[in-house]
Amino acid sequence: MSAAAPAEPAAAASLPVMEQFYTIQGEGYNTGRAAYFIRLGGCDVGCVWCDVKESWPIDAHPRHTLPDLVAAVTAHPGRNVVVTGGEPLMHELGPLTAALQAAGCQTWIETSGAYPLSGNWNWICVSPKKFKAPLPTVLAVAHELKIIVFNKSDFAWAEEHAALVGPNCRLYLQPEWSKASAMTPLIVDYVKDHPRWQVSLQTHKYLDIP
Repeated sequence: MSAAAPAEPAAAASLPVMEQFYTIQGEGYNTGRAAYFIRLGGCDVGCVWCDVKESWPIDAHPRHTLPDLVAAVTAHPGRNVVVTGGEPLMHELGPLTAALQAAGCQTWIETSGAYPLSGNWNWICVSPKKFKAPLPTVLAVAHELKIIVFNKSDFAWAEEHAALVGPNCRLYLQPEWSKASAMTPLIVDYVKDHPRWQVSLQTHKYLDIP
C-alpha cells in the first residue's frame, strides 16, 4: 500500500480527485436518487476488499479547484453531491461544502470515520473498517451506519458500532460484493430477527452503472 500524505491544510484551494461523475446513488438510505459523485484521492485505511484501491495514493490524482468542481456539479440537473474516496476526511472539506451549498447543493459524505469530521453535511454515512477504527465523535453524528458484511463475525461487529451512534441513525447491513451470494441470505435472516437494521445492496452494480 502506498504511503498516504497527511491531511490537507485548512485553506486548501484544490483537492485531488480520482474521478467525478453523475449517476444514481446505489447504496444505503439515499438509494435510487440522482447524485454527483466526487471521489477524492488518498486513503490509509487499506481495506483488503476495497474496489477502488487506485484511490489510495494521494498524489496520483489531478487537483481540481473548488470553482471547477462546483461548475462540474451544476452542469447537471441533480443537486445531491456525494463526497467519497478513498477516505475523504483526510482532507479539510469545509471550503468544498460551503461552495457546494452556496450553489444550492445537498452535501452527502461517505466515510470510514477514521479522521475528524470537517465540512457541513446534509447526510453523513459512516462505514467503519476494521483496519482503522472510526472516531467516536464521527459515529455520534452519523445519519447512517453502513456495515459491510464479509463474514459471519461481522454481525457482532455491527452491533458494537450500532451502540455508538445516535438514536436516530439509520442502520444498514450490506453484503461485500464478492461474498454476496453467501452473505445476503444471512443478512436477510438477521434483519428479520433484528428489525432495527435494514438491508442495503449495491444496486448500481446490478444496474451496471458507475
